[in-house]
Amino acid sequence: MLVEYMSQKWLLFRRLSEGKPTTLIRNGIIDDKALKKSRMTLNQLQSLLRQNETFSLREVAFCYLEANRTISVLKKAKYQKTTREDFQLPSHPVHVPITIIRDGELLIDELRELGKDVQWLNEQLRAHGVSSYQDVFIAEWLEGDGLFVQTYS
Repeated sequence: MLVEYMSQKWLLFRRLSEGKPTTLIRNGIIDDKALKKSRMTLNQLQSLLRQNETFSLREVAFCYLEANRTISVLKKAKYQKTTREDFQLPSHPVHVPITIIRDGELLIDELRELGKDVQWLNEQLRAHGVSSYQDVFIAEWLEGDGLFVQTYS
């Protein structure tokens, strides 16, 4: 009870006892240094995002790792929640994004699942101004949206 009282009374004590949030994604860009400092991998970040109904990194404007190891996500404006029923529009098929490069490593099984090969991937990367998949922090494919690529900062 004493700790709780002191946390409510003094901001400095609250910061020391509770910690503060860490920005993992800022303006749509993953901060790999903040990930490392927080001892998180891209897999863990993607898992936490999926648990927050965010299945693609391209949807995220800001993501904060809270002191209790949960995340808070602010989606980009075009991905914020509205329903098709709000506009009385017919439904359309939903596709799951597939990560094909993570931490500079090619995930060949996922590439094959897409029915694509390394030559296709190299062409896509060149179109994004990237010469090698080893320079890519993360790349994911989403049907209808194409390839999302983020290189190391």
